[in-house]
Amino acid sequence: MTPDFRLETKRLTLRPVSPADRPDLVALEADAEVMRYLNGGRPVPEAGLPDGDFLTPRGTEPEVLAAHETATSRFIGWFAFFDDGGPDGARTAEIGYRLTRNSWGRGLASEGVTALVSQAFDHWGFACIRAETMAANTGSRRVMEKAGMRHVETIRPNFPEPIPGSEAGEVIYEIRKSRT
Repeated sequence: MTPDFRLETKRLTLRPVSPADRPDLVALEADAEVMRYLNGGRPVPEAGLPDGDFLTPRGTEPEVLAAHETATSRFIGWFAFFDDGGPDGARTAEIGYRLTRNSWGRGLASEGVTALVSQAFDHWGFACIRAETMAANTGSRRVMEKAGMRHVETIRPNFPEPIPGSEAGEVIYEIRKSRT
């Protein structure tokens, strides 16, 4: 993603994170409910988790986009887009997201994911977009489904520090570009 990339939807503005976003990113991960399905609700250290099982952006990650409400410029979270490559031109990417609790239930995550999927298919040449969450995370699963993604696999990784709900495993969703 280039530093000047911008993606606007009806209610969101997405742009690459910068070091100025660090306080918002750290505050997001200090909310136990936000972190519930990632680490059981423990706050993340200010330095982040560079070797963690999940992303803890701090404002220098080229694949992470800060999300702001367009009308108010209020930080509502972030979206991430990882190019996984792929054989024979069938490029695959993974999308991730984390939103502030007061942004939940308003369709903002689905709006952001849908916009990124469209951008990936229509402008970046991707053939498949995937996302993953804990099976117990019904809110995140709804986001993926509203964005047109379908459940394709459930995996049961061996978590070194299991958290409530991890016994049901992780679910993988994907959407493929139509061949029209």
